[in-house]
Amino acid sequence: MKIALDAMGGDFAPKNEVMGALAAVKNDSEVEVVLVGDEKVLKAELALHGSNSRISIVNAKERISMNEHPTQAIKKQDSSLMVAIKLLNEGKVDALVSAGNTGAVLAASIFKIGRIKNVDRPGIVAIFPTMGRPIVALDLGANVDCKVKHLVQFAKMGSVYSKHRFGIEKPEVRLLNIGEEEHKGNELTTETYKLLKEDKNINFVGNLEPSHLLAGDTDVVVCDGFVGNVVLKLGEGLISTIFKMIKGTIKKSIMAMFGAIFMLPALKNIKKKFDYDEFGGTLLLGVKKPVIKAHGSASPKAFKNAIREAAIMVREQIVDDIAEILSEDIDNQGETKENEK
Repeated sequence: MKIALDAMGGDFAPKNEVMGALAAVKNDSEVEVVLVGDEKVLKAELALHGSNSRISIVNAKERISMNEHPTQAIKKQDSSLMVAIKLLNEGKVDALVSAGNTGAVLAASIFKIGRIKNVDRPGIVAIFPTMGRPIVALDLGANVDCKVKHLVQFAKMGSVYSKHRFGIEKPEVRLLNIGEEEHKGNELTTETYKLLKEDKNINFVGNLEPSHLLAGDTDVVVCDGFVGNVVLKLGEGLISTIFKMIKGTIKKSIMAMFGAIFMLPALKNIKKKFDYDEFGGTLLLGVKKPVIKAHGSASPKAFKNAIREAAIMVREQIVDDIAEILSEDIDNQGETKENEK
């Protein structure tokens, strides 16, 4: 399978993208990576880190900066992102990975690739590392304002992804809310609760309080993009801060430094479990082709794992399964109540 990598999109492009691509093809014998970007620059970078017969280059003269407005950015047809999108649309590659401008990736995916039938709003999905089993969470920033039917669609898409990614036959779905009781929350969450509870295609088990999110006792968590993005960034910042605090505290005491020697294996295991680079990035579920959005400052390890996630989506035919699940007409779910708002 071929994965297109927007090699000029990240903060440290193209070094980290190239190193990640090399690691990905060494890790998976079925994967080929198409680096999209300035051909001369990419050839020079490959010469520094080595080459592989399963890595090729498609030239793109322009790049989209992080501060460009999405609607203007996607007009740059010779940019690395838009050339990669074109390759995906034409079937020359099977999936796309980009660490570029998030708004541009979203806009290009929605307007150039298109949405799956009955998906009103594609959602950003991430795998949350927890104390228990990993949690599939969405939406994490694609849609700041959501309607009830959007959250129902997120639940369906998240369930399909969780089933394939972790082999769970009937993933448990929870709605992120300020309390576990059915009546808690605002109008959006209370109305969504009712529909999720009635939907026989979703294994809905109730609300989930944010304080229980990292316990890892569910499979899929659904929320609107505003709440999801806040939770994602808070989680990333919190985990990073905790490890910095531990490191700083250890350095202040000789006894603590001595004790840390024996604790090092355990600390490394904990850090690995909560390392977002292990999952590579976020996925855009709801568009017709597999798209992975890596963090702008993604490391080579993150790019390697983002390519791995793209390969999983292709192998498991997750997009096709989502399209099948949503083939039933859900456009009118909650429509009456939505029109009243």
